[in-house]
Amino acid sequence: MNKDQKNEAIELLKSKFTQYSNFYITNTESLTVAQVNKLRKVCFDKNVEMKVAKNTLIKKALESLDSEKYAGVYEALNGVTALMFSDSPKEPAVIISAFRKESKGGDKPVLKAAFVADEVYSGDNQLAALVRIKTKNELIGEVIGLLQSPASRVISALLEKAKKEEAGAAAPAAE
Repeated sequence: MNKDQKNEAIELLKSKFTQYSNFYITNTESLTVAQVNKLRKVCFDKNVEMKVAKNTLIKKALESLDSEKYAGVYEALNGVTALMFSDSPKEPAVIISAFRKESKGGDKPVLKAAFVADEVYSGDNQLAALVRIKTKNELIGEVIGLLQSPASRVISALLEKAKKEEAGAAAPAAE
């Protein structure tokens, strides 16, 4: 790879890091070519962009954007690295977990780090926590549900009261 190709790769990575607020750093080294292709297809189907890049190029791209912001990610840049870019903070974690379950007890790909909402999650042991992260839409849905709950109780109580009043008013007229 010559200098121009390296610069082009760094610029491409910089645009991806700027475009997506969430990215995962994984190790796909022990996966077969067929498994990597399958993982790429699942990522594509779930709108997660997967890129394999050299660690030095990734580090240079991140440093040129904001070296302090991404400082916690640098130690994960070793071995074979595949990046997963996503608008969803948890979709790559869900993909990795499902992929592992499907490969029956496998622990690959390994999560080296994740950068989600300006927070760094280091290590494969963070995968379960990342799967449980709530997306913006899930949080909005919960808030709406909480806001609707008291109103629906009030409406139910008023309807019940109206039914009782109607039943009470209709009962003496029947005699």
